Amino acid sequence: MSASPFTLTPLMPDLTAGPVLVRRTPHVDDRGAFARIFCAELLAEIGWPGPVAQINHSRTMRRGAVRGLHFQLPPHSEAKLVVCIRGAVQDVAVDIRAGSPARYAHAAVELSAETATAMYVPEGFAHGFQALTDDVELIYVHSAPYAAAAEAGLRHDDPGLGIAWPLPVIGMSARDASFPLIAGAAA
Repeated sequence: MSASPFTLTPLMPDLTAGPVLVRRTPHVDDRGAFARIFCAELLAEIGWPGPVAQINHSRTMRRGAVRGLHFQLPPHSEAKLVVCIRGAVQDVAVDIRAGSPARYAHAAVELSAETATAMYVPEGFAHGFQALTDDVELIYVHSAPYAAAAEAGLRHDDPGLGIAWPLPVIGMSARDASFPLIAGAAA
């Protein structure tokens, strides 16, 4: 493949090290298609902090379901590359960095298997998504391993975040629904 495997577009251009939309460039021929999911060398240009520590796969069955907004507390903070491999989602990253001029601002973008899109979520951002289609599958590439004691999150419906989910929210987990509002968040 001679073309770059990715096109990178900052989603919060005024921020240093903010979320980035990653468009994969598939190589297509009469057999089908091939697209790179992860390239440490290219993603280092936008802040990927180091080796891959964990890769996870999620499946969300129902349109309208929301997962998140999740993050891990320091020293277990992680960067994520979230890749949609089936269906479509509204993907959201919320700046939770103390002292950031954009603290609690968010970036939202549609990711889909059809458009071969992913979102790079840097350390210091909470992440969540809403399924826009039934039977959605995502691959998460993590820079740090999961640490249960460092798990935290924000409420999807926190008025201080102002996230406009495109569909009525269904299928929220009890854990995600119990996250604190910004005033009580441990970010």
